[in-house]
Amino acid sequence: MNLPPDEQSATRSPLPLVEAARAAETHDDAVDPLTEGNLPAIQSVEVGRPAPDPAWNGWDVLRLTCLTLVALFVGIFAALLIARVGIYPHRSLAEIARIPLVVVAGQSLAYLLIFGYMYFLVTRERRRPDFLVAVHWNSPPRGVIAACLLGGVVLSVALQILAHFLPIPKELPIDSFFQTPAEAWALSILSVTLAPLMEELFFRGFLYPVLARSLGLPVAVFLTALGFAALHGMQLMFSWGPVLVIFLVGVVLTLVRAKTNSVASGVLIHMAYNGTITVAMFAATDGFRHLEKLNQ
Repeated sequence: MNLPPDEQSATRSPLPLVEAARAAETHDDAVDPLTEGNLPAIQSVEVGRPAPDPAWNGWDVLRLTCLTLVALFVGIFAALLIARVGIYPHRSLAEIARIPLVVVAGQSLAYLLIFGYMYFLVTRERRRPDFLVAVHWNSPPRGVIAACLLGGVVLSVALQILAHFLPIPKELPIDSFFQTPAEAWALSILSVTLAPLMEELFFRGFLYPVLARSLGLPVAVFLTALGFAALHGMQLMFSWGPVLVIFLVGVVLTLVRAKTNSVASGVLIHMAYNGTITVAMFAATDGFRHLEKLNQ
């Protein structure tokens, strides 16, 4: 019996409809070939943990501290040997070690060695390709740069006023670096360039974030400033008056690091602080020509 065309299609329709439904379910369960290769990456983003900040830990900072001491020894000893061979062939190493220019040169070499290891630690050992991002360098905008420089000047003037009310020895070991104009210039240049840069990288870039992560902000600020003061203690005979001044500088610089999340801001303030003292000494000694006035 021949059915009408409409009835023939109705009779054949159940099987194709079932197959179409199954095909649709299969399509929904399938993975889009365009995203299939990215699936592990997407899953890793969803379930992966954020990278630790900072990338280094306390043991890394301790190792950096030990290597810093080694670098200072190597740098100063290398400067002594170079000075002995090329400049002072008839002097003993002990005599050359008392020449401030040689010590400054050795310290500058040591700073370069330390920076090299800092860079290696971050980019190679901890696999953070952008060193400046890892240490939270974060260069401030132009307006903030001016504020940092001005803040360093104000901090320097304020603490020098405070120092007048504290017991400050008349002679300090650091005074031996200001016996000749050349020595005064060398130490002054170091104090506004490499010294603040490296001190801020170590204390506010590497040490502070580890302490803050483990011990919290107040303890981290205190310990970072204490270490900063201890670094300068030998130059100040560990006299509590000048050491207290340096400790307060360390507190301010660490608070700036915590508030701005910028090591660069601390470097600018540190440079301006040291630069203000240098300018005052330069003016008081007639351009480093009458260094005897420093004792007055």
